[in-house]
Amino acid sequence: MTWGRKHGWPIVGSLLAVTVGVSLAQVPPLRPQQPSVPATGQAQGANHAGAAAARVVALVGQVSILRDSVPWALEVGDSVFPRQVIVTGPDGFARFQLADGSTFEIYPNSRATFRSNPGNWRHLVEVWLGRMKFRIQRWNGQPNPNRVDTPTAVISVRGTAFDVEVSDDEGTTLVVVDEGQVAVQHKLLPRGEPRVLNAGEWIRVYRGQPLAQKSLDKGSVLRRALQAIAEAVYTGIYDSPGGSQRPGGTTPPSGGGVPGGGLPGDTGPQTPPPPPPPDAGGGPPPPP
Repeated sequence: MTWGRKHGWPIVGSLLAVTVGVSLAQVPPLRPQQPSVPATGQAQGANHAGAAAARVVALVGQVSILRDSVPWALEVGDSVFPRQVIVTGPDGFARFQLADGSTFEIYPNSRATFRSNPGNWRHLVEVWLGRMKFRIQRWNGQPNPNRVDTPTAVISVRGTAFDVEVSDDEGTTLVVVDEGQVAVQHKLLPRGEPRVLNAGEWIRVYRGQPLAQKSLDKGSVLRRALQAIAEAVYTGIYDSPGGSQRPGGTTPPSGGGVPGGGLPGDTGPQTPPPPPPPDAGGGPPPPP
């Protein structure tokens, strides 16, 4: 017993330490539990994201969004979410539809940010370069306030159809109204009273100049020119190989491609480069 008291306890203590160590090693590490989200909360989040998004309903050519400055090709049925930048190539066109039925179209060689201020849904699009067309639906006959920005102009709309074109790096902006009414203010200079444009009127905004008087599109020259461009693009959508069929068809347009290879996410067919031209001469004649 003397030996047990003197020497046995250390042995028992060691055995207990080993046993406890093995038991703890078998316990899985603790992980922070994720808070449970009710199914209703998930549905509300999905509905919120869907209401804020714009869906591609028509597309032809090279149309992409930027992800970490890398273009990713869009296809019909894709959605664009707040703060995403839309860019088009020289053959690119797309029509987007919002949850309220309003639409906007982006034309070749254009760049725009969709809902750059997610906290304010009325801030619809910021057009940096190129041309876009907007058709804002009314809510049960009531105004549907929206805002479109360019580098030089702030355009307030309530339910109308109009074109916006930014033509150069200075942000020179052309606004042409087809239907309804828009109010235009200078973005960089003291704003003062906006210029209110009605159907058939237009205004051009320059970076360093106060707003000029609005002008009447006599004979609808500007609108007819813009419509001619739109018709040419629509023809490219519906009649080009791989493009959409006329309304009622089922073939969606293919994603945008670039010569020599597609963009990330682009699944459209690629056209092989043409064969090199024959030798124009200058070398020795072939042997007889």
